[in-house]
Amino acid sequence: MTPAVAAAARLPYTVELWDLPRFAPERVIGRAASIGLARAIFAAARSEHLGRRILLRRGRRILAESG
Repeated sequence: MTPAVAAAARLPYTVELWDLPRFAPERVIGRAASIGLARAIFAAARSEHLGRRILLRRGRRILAESG
């Protein structure tokens, strides 16, 4: 198992900042093991990156979206 796959298994929630044309993720802002922590990371990212598209995901499933 690669380190990235191992991390994804332990930290299933991902918060992504998308590029300005909204075609693809620009970077992963954070990963979390719990939904509570993931929502806190998402809220902080929304306030820091006003108007930008930010996604909270668990795998391919989108749990929250802004922008």
